[in-house]
Amino acid sequence: MPETIPADSVGLVEPKTVHFDQPLQLSCGQTLNEYDLVIETYGELNAEKNNGILICHALSGHHHAAGYHSMEDRKPGWWDNFIGPGKPLDTNHFFIVSLNNLGGCHGSTGPTSINPETGRLYGSAFPIITVEDWVESQARLANDLGIEQWAAVVGGSLGGMQALYWSMAHPERLRHAVVIASASKLSAQNIAFNEVARQAILSDENFRDGQYLEEGTLPKSGLGLARMVGHITYLSDDAMGQKFGRELKNEEFSFDYGVQFQVESYLRYQGENFSGSFDANTYLLMTRALDYFDPARKFNDDLSQALSPAKAQFLLVSFTTDWRFSPERSREITDALLEAGKQVSYMEVNAPQGHDAFLMNIPRYVNAVAGYMKRVADECKEAAV
Repeated sequence: MPETIPADSVGLVEPKTVHFDQPLQLSCGQTLNEYDLVIETYGELNAEKNNGILICHALSGHHHAAGYHSMEDRKPGWWDNFIGPGKPLDTNHFFIVSLNNLGGCHGSTGPTSINPETGRLYGSAFPIITVEDWVESQARLANDLGIEQWAAVVGGSLGGMQALYWSMAHPERLRHAVVIASASKLSAQNIAFNEVARQAILSDENFRDGQYLEEGTLPKSGLGLARMVGHITYLSDDAMGQKFGRELKNEEFSFDYGVQFQVESYLRYQGENFSGSFDANTYLLMTRALDYFDPARKFNDDLSQALSPAKAQFLLVSFTTDWRFSPERSREITDALLEAGKQVSYMEVNAPQGHDAFLMNIPRYVNAVAGYMKRVADECKEAAV
């Protein structure tokens, strides 16, 4: 944390819990009779209520997207380089809403919550959640905030899937969809990576059929391995090579199976750190939501037909070294939107960082999003005149 808050920061922020007692029918057939969503907001909603921006998070994301919770915080929210005064998502112009999705482990109702019907932790009994369920809960959140139409819904990776689905499910309720480093469905390889991650968790002896919290254990080993697998897919080969190469932890080989290369040390650190701060059942839920997303499935695999109800304008961004959500996946969406007669801008950014590039301060990427969002801000002002 800097000694003083930067001028382009949203500053100290405080999460808010929004309670819903209207039953939510889920895609899996189950119903949540009541639930909470934890949100943070940045900037001010204008009198016309037309400057709202919804930020949808990726797999391990949450509501804390910008600013600091206290002066003791080691670092700001996960997308702080994009949100704030003068930044691409400019809080001088927009009212920005970031939430922790249902099934999350950062305050919204999920596996770590108490089931009001049983008085016990949900654990593995928490129902499977889909992107469609998230968007429906987000629409109800918009209602609670008095926002009839978002100026934009923005998301990267799994968040981009939510932004895309918003345009189909609630076409009248958003004017722009910003879909970054995402896809309309996972490839077989991506589903395979998710399954390896889930099996690492499920096979941990401390998983206890998902009721580990009640039994006082944590599947840290399995969750750590899952994170290690995932983290490998978020970085490009070039990025790993530049960062670690074949650099040894010590000067010579130790001829055992302990940590010997710097990249091994890095992955173990990531796994250990993540397993102490994230919930294993939530990780299972989030990866399955990724697997299930395929809006074209109900339209004979015709994505342009699935997108035909959309009324929003679109910005799609991909990154050259992202092999988890490759540029080809973004081009598929772009082509389908064009075939459906929609307005779409597409940018492929030359970046060595892999999938994680969508989180980073890459000038060409930042400038492109900033330019697009300036247009959105100008539209908000014109509508208010």
